[in-house]
Amino acid sequence: MASEPKSRIEAQSWHDQIVARYGHCPLFTWPTYSACLCVASIALASISSVGCATTPANKAQADMETLRRESTPDNLIIRGNTFARLGDMTRAEEYFTAALEQGADSRKVLPLLLDVCMRTGRYRLAAQHAENHLRKHPDDVGTRFVLGTLYVALGDRHEARSALEQVASARPNDPEVHYALAVLARDSENDVVDADKHFREYLRLDPNGAHAEEARASLLKRVP
Repeated sequence: MASEPKSRIEAQSWHDQIVARYGHCPLFTWPTYSACLCVASIALASISSVGCATTPANKAQADMETLRRESTPDNLIIRGNTFARLGDMTRAEEYFTAALEQGADSRKVLPLLLDVCMRTGRYRLAAQHAENHLRKHPDDVGTRFVLGTLYVALGDRHEARSALEQVASARPNDPEVHYALAVLARDSENDVVDADKHFREYLRLDPNGAHAEEARASLLKRVP
Protein backbone atom coordinates (compact mmCIF):
# COMPACT_ATOMS: atom_id res chain seq x y z
CA MET A 1 0.00 0.00 0.00
CA ALA A 2 1.06 3.56 -0.58
CA SER A 3 2.62 5.36 2.35
CA GLU A 4 3.49 8.73 0.85
CA PRO A 5 1.17 11.57 -0.20
CA LYS A 6 0.18 11.45 -3.88
CA SER A 7 -1.77 14.69 -4.25
CA ARG A 8 -0.74 18.31 -4.12
CA ILE A 9 -1.91 18.54 -0.55
CA GLU A 10 1.49 18.18 1.11
CA ALA A 11 2.26 16.23 4.27
CA GLN A 12 2.17 19.38 6.41
CA SER A 13 -1.45 19.84 5.40
CA TRP A 14 -2.44 16.76 7.35
CA HIS A 15 -0.97 18.24 10.51
CA ASP A 16 -2.64 21.55 9.66
CA GLN A 17 -5.98 19.78 9.41
CA ILE A 18 -5.59 18.51 12.97
CA VAL A 19 -4.80 22.02 14.17
CA ALA A 20 -7.82 23.39 12.28
CA ARG A 21 -10.19 20.70 13.53
CA TYR A 22 -9.10 20.63 17.16
CA GLY A 23 -8.13 24.27 17.60
CA HIS A 24 -4.55 23.83 18.79
CA CYS A 25 -1.30 22.10 18.02
CA PRO A 26 -1.36 18.90 20.11
CA LEU A 27 2.39 18.60 20.62
CA PHE A 28 2.50 21.97 22.34
CA THR A 29 -0.04 21.05 25.00
CA TRP A 30 2.38 20.08 27.73
CA PRO A 31 2.10 19.46 31.48
CA THR A 32 3.67 21.94 33.88
CA TYR A 33 7.42 22.55 33.69
CA SER A 34 8.15 20.67 36.91
CA ALA A 35 6.09 17.69 35.78
CA CYS A 36 7.96 17.69 32.45
CA LEU A 37 11.30 17.55 34.25
CA CYS A 38 10.16 14.69 36.43
CA VAL A 39 8.70 12.63 33.61
CA ALA A 40 11.62 13.40 31.28
CA SER A 41 14.05 11.98 33.84
CA ILE A 42 11.95 8.81 34.09
CA ALA A 43 11.76 8.52 30.32
CA LEU A 44 15.50 9.00 29.87
CA ALA A 45 16.21 6.40 32.55
CA SER A 46 13.90 4.01 30.74
CA ILE A 47 15.67 4.64 27.45
CA SER A 48 19.06 3.99 29.06
CA SER A 49 17.93 0.76 30.69
CA VAL A 50 16.49 -0.53 27.44
CA GLY A 51 19.77 0.16 25.71
CA CYS A 52 21.65 -1.95 28.27
CA ALA A 53 19.28 -4.91 28.17
CA THR A 54 20.36 -8.14 26.53
CA THR A 55 17.01 -8.37 24.71
CA PRO A 56 15.92 -4.74 24.23
CA ALA A 57 12.91 -5.57 22.05
CA ASN A 58 11.49 -7.98 24.61
CA LYS A 59 12.18 -5.59 27.48
CA ALA A 60 10.50 -2.72 25.65
CA GLN A 61 7.46 -4.90 25.06
CA ALA A 62 7.41 -5.99 28.72
CA ASP A 63 7.71 -2.36 29.82
CA MET A 64 4.72 -1.40 27.69
CA GLU A 65 2.66 -4.27 29.09
CA THR A 66 3.50 -3.13 32.63
CA LEU A 67 2.48 0.41 31.78
CA ARG A 68 -0.77 -0.78 30.25
CA ARG A 69 -1.63 -2.60 33.48
CA GLU A 70 -0.39 -0.17 36.09
CA SER A 71 -0.41 3.36 34.65
CA THR A 72 -3.30 5.75 34.74
CA PRO A 73 -4.49 7.36 31.50
CA ASP A 74 -3.17 10.75 32.59
CA ASN A 75 0.30 9.35 33.29
CA LEU A 76 0.35 7.61 29.93
CA ILE A 77 -0.58 10.85 28.19
CA ILE A 78 2.20 12.71 30.01
CA ARG A 79 4.73 10.05 29.04
CA GLY A 80 3.50 10.11 25.46
CA ASN A 81 3.92 13.88 25.36
CA THR A 82 7.41 13.52 26.79
CA PHE A 83 8.54 11.03 24.16
CA ALA A 84 6.97 13.18 21.44
CA ARG A 85 8.97 16.16 22.66
CA LEU A 86 12.12 14.02 22.70
CA GLY A 87 11.42 13.13 19.07
CA ASP A 88 10.54 9.48 19.65
CA MET A 89 7.19 9.44 17.85
CA THR A 90 6.96 5.64 17.81
CA ARG A 91 7.09 5.40 21.61
CA ALA A 92 4.77 8.39 21.88
CA GLU A 93 2.23 6.59 19.68
CA GLU A 94 2.47 3.51 21.92
CA TYR A 95 1.79 5.55 25.05
CA PHE A 96 -1.15 7.43 23.53
CA THR A 97 -2.62 4.15 22.27
CA ALA A 98 -2.20 2.65 25.74
CA ALA A 99 -3.93 5.70 27.25
CA LEU A 100 -6.95 5.13 24.99
CA GLU A 101 -7.03 1.46 25.96
CA GLN A 102 -7.03 2.51 29.61
CA GLY A 103 -10.10 4.67 29.07
CA ALA A 104 -8.64 8.13 28.36
CA ASP A 105 -10.91 10.70 26.74
CA SER A 106 -10.49 10.13 23.02
CA ARG A 107 -11.31 13.79 22.31
CA LYS A 108 -8.14 14.67 24.22
CA VAL A 109 -5.87 11.86 23.09
CA LEU A 110 -6.81 11.26 19.45
CA PRO A 111 -5.39 14.59 18.19
CA LEU A 112 -2.10 13.75 19.94
CA LEU A 113 -2.09 10.26 18.50
CA LEU A 114 -2.82 11.33 14.93
CA ASP A 115 -0.25 14.10 15.17
CA VAL A 116 2.68 11.86 16.14
CA CYS A 117 1.76 9.35 13.43
CA MET A 118 1.59 11.97 10.70
CA ARG A 119 4.77 13.74 11.76
CA THR A 120 6.65 10.57 10.86
CA GLY A 121 4.71 9.86 7.67
CA ARG A 122 2.73 6.93 9.11
CA TYR A 123 -0.47 7.94 7.37
CA ARG A 124 -1.90 4.42 7.19
CA LEU A 125 -1.49 3.98 10.93
CA ALA A 126 -3.07 7.38 11.55
CA ALA A 127 -6.01 6.38 9.35
CA GLN A 128 -6.45 3.14 11.29
CA HIS A 129 -6.58 5.03 14.58
CA ALA A 130 -9.14 7.44 13.13
CA GLU A 131 -11.22 4.54 11.80
CA ASN A 132 -11.22 2.86 15.22
CA HIS A 133 -12.35 6.09 16.83
CA LEU A 134 -15.16 6.63 14.32
CA ARG A 135 -16.56 3.15 14.92
CA LYS A 136 -17.33 4.31 18.46
CA HIS A 137 -18.03 7.97 17.61
CA PRO A 138 -19.55 8.02 14.10
CA ASP A 139 -20.83 11.59 14.51
CA ASP A 140 -17.35 13.06 15.01
CA VAL A 141 -17.31 15.09 11.81
CA GLY A 142 -13.93 16.70 12.50
CA THR A 143 -12.15 13.36 12.75
CA ARG A 144 -13.95 12.10 9.65
CA PHE A 145 -12.60 15.10 7.75
CA VAL A 146 -9.06 14.33 8.90
CA LEU A 147 -9.60 10.70 7.88
CA GLY A 148 -10.78 11.80 4.44
CA THR A 149 -7.62 13.83 3.89
CA LEU A 150 -5.54 10.89 5.07
CA TYR A 151 -7.22 8.69 2.47
CA VAL A 152 -6.32 11.28 -0.16
CA ALA A 153 -2.69 11.15 0.97
CA LEU A 154 -2.71 7.37 0.76
CA GLY A 155 -4.25 7.35 -2.71
CA ASP A 156 -7.47 5.67 -1.51
CA ARG A 157 -9.69 7.92 -3.57
CA HIS A 158 -12.94 5.97 -3.16
CA GLU A 159 -12.67 5.96 0.62
CA ALA A 160 -11.58 9.59 0.51
CA ARG A 161 -14.61 10.67 -1.49
CA SER A 162 -16.98 8.74 0.75
CA ALA A 163 -15.55 10.32 3.91
CA LEU A 164 -15.36 13.84 2.51
CA GLU A 165 -18.87 13.73 1.07
CA GLN A 166 -20.19 12.70 4.48
CA VAL A 167 -18.45 15.72 5.97
CA ALA A 168 -19.80 17.99 3.23
CA SER A 169 -23.32 16.77 3.98
CA ALA A 170 -22.88 17.57 7.65
CA ARG A 171 -21.05 20.86 7.05
CA PRO A 172 -22.09 22.21 3.64
CA ASN A 173 -20.74 25.67 4.44
CA ASP A 174 -17.23 24.55 5.40
CA PRO A 175 -14.92 25.89 2.66
CA GLU A 176 -12.05 23.56 3.57
CA VAL A 177 -14.19 20.51 2.83
CA HIS A 178 -14.99 21.83 -0.64
CA TYR A 179 -11.32 22.55 -1.21
CA ALA A 180 -10.41 18.99 -0.23
CA LEU A 181 -13.08 17.58 -2.57
CA ALA A 182 -11.86 19.85 -5.38
CA VAL A 183 -8.27 18.69 -4.99
CA LEU A 184 -9.39 15.07 -4.85
CA ALA A 185 -11.39 15.48 -8.08
CA ARG A 186 -8.60 17.35 -9.86
CA ASP A 187 -5.53 15.40 -8.77
CA SER A 188 -6.80 11.89 -8.06
CA GLU A 189 -9.87 11.48 -10.25
CA ASN A 190 -9.02 13.73 -13.23
CA ASP A 191 -12.54 15.14 -13.00
CA VAL A 192 -12.10 18.80 -13.86
CA VAL A 193 -15.85 19.46 -13.90
CA ASP A 194 -16.38 18.29 -10.32
CA ALA A 195 -13.19 20.06 -9.27
CA ASP A 196 -14.47 23.28 -10.81
CA LYS A 197 -17.75 22.95 -8.89
CA HIS A 198 -16.04 22.58 -5.53
CA PHE A 199 -13.41 25.25 -6.21
CA ARG A 200 -16.24 27.66 -7.01
CA GLU A 201 -18.05 26.74 -3.82
CA TYR A 202 -14.83 27.24 -1.87
CA LEU A 203 -14.44 30.72 -3.38
CA ARG A 204 -18.06 31.57 -2.64
CA LEU A 205 -17.64 30.63 1.01
CA ASP A 206 -14.13 32.04 1.52
CA PRO A 207 -13.13 34.31 -1.39
CA ASN A 208 -9.97 35.47 0.38
CA GLY A 209 -9.04 32.15 1.91
CA ALA A 210 -5.64 30.51 2.01
CA HIS A 211 -6.40 28.50 -1.15
CA ALA A 212 -8.20 31.24 -3.08
CA GLU A 213 -5.40 31.85 -5.58
CA GLU A 214 -5.04 28.15 -6.34
CA ALA A 215 -8.81 27.76 -6.63
CA ARG A 216 -9.12 30.61 -9.13
CA ALA A 217 -6.23 29.26 -11.19
CA SER A 218 -7.92 25.85 -11.34
CA LEU A 219 -11.32 27.01 -12.62
CA LEU A 220 -12.44 26.03 -16.10
CA LYS A 221 -13.41 29.66 -16.61
CA ARG A 222 -11.84 32.17 -14.29
CA VAL A 223 -13.84 34.50 -12.10
CA PRO A 224 -12.63 37.82 -10.69
